[in-house]
Amino acid sequence: MAERPSAAALQGLRSAEDPLELKSSVALVIDQDTDEVLFSKNPEAVLPIASITKLMTAMVVVDAEQSMDEALRVERVALDTPKNNRSRLKVGAELSRGELMHLALMSSENRAAFALGANYPGGLAELVAAMNRKAQALGMHDSHFVEPTGLSSKNQSSARDLAVLVKAAYQHPVLREYSTSPDASVPVGRRMVQFRNTNSLVRSPIWEIGLQKTGYISEAGRCLVMQAQLAGRKLIMVLLDSAGRYSRIGDAERIRRWVNAKLPSQQALPRPLPEAAPALTAAVTESSGDLGRSGSDSF
Repeated sequence: MAERPSAAALQGLRSAEDPLELKSSVALVIDQDTDEVLFSKNPEAVLPIASITKLMTAMVVVDAEQSMDEALRVERVALDTPKNNRSRLKVGAELSRGELMHLALMSSENRAAFALGANYPGGLAELVAAMNRKAQALGMHDSHFVEPTGLSSKNQSSARDLAVLVKAAYQHPVLREYSTSPDASVPVGRRMVQFRNTNSLVRSPIWEIGLQKTGYISEAGRCLVMQAQLAGRKLIMVLLDSAGRYSRIGDAERIRRWVNAKLPSQQALPRPLPEAAPALTAAVTESSGDLGRSGSDSF
């Protein structure tokens, strides 16, 4: 069965050309410190954002100052169908809020994000209201959220708004640490289950990534947001509706090479040590197999 066309394709955005020949319909690269726009392509288009949604979910949960050690029960997501979800979190399993946030950001686990929302003060409805209030407070006026996972195509935003979201999320050390972990093992019932980051670039020695999130549903195409240090500058990169399974990674590489060629290399300042984030109960380990095929990001 053919995949449904994305919202960007239906709007004719895939026909837009750019000098880097990106496969993404929408792209934006800005300097995190100065807000200088270095590259843009359809930056104001409002589109479904898939699991990029989980960055806002996590940020609102952090704002609520709930205990990261509290054990939460994994529940079935309303949009949890075999087509939408390959979750390896067993319904009924109990994990800490910190473990669930880690899996939501690193492996894009929908059931993890849903559990965070269901256990927010006031429940899911209040979480979604808080997400929309946060968006408005940040000036993300093109953005709207209806649920915490990104499975709904009604979670929408623009590249300009998502750059604002990444900049705000970067201020939280726990979100930086959890989103960039290469992999982790967590207890699910009586078994230790290993999960991998859906963004392979976090394992690349040529990338210095401070925060990231991937996303995919058919209406959104392949999406990626990142904060990364390139040419001695902290840059924010947004890629939406990339056509092709690995194309968002290819587009990120094209942008990296372009930035390194375009910008004069600046001496990077020493980075302060990050604040310690709540630790998982199991150690993070390296694995050669891609076991993170879960949530709305299937790779």
